Amino acid sequence: MSKNIKLFAMLGLMVAVAACAREQQVEEFVVVDPEPISQEPVYTGKYK
Repeated sequence: MSKNIKLFAMLGLMVAVAACAREQQVEEFVVVDPEPISQEPVYTGKYK
C-alpha cells in the first residue's frame, strides 16, 4: 500500500512539473501591418 501511494505521488508531481513547463514555452505571435514606404503624390493643381 505504501509503495502505491509513493508511486501515485511521484506520478502526480511529474505531471504537475510537465504541465507547468509547457505553459512557459507558449509564445505569442503578433502581426503588425507595415506602413507604406512612400506616399503617392497628391494632385494640387497645374501651377501650385
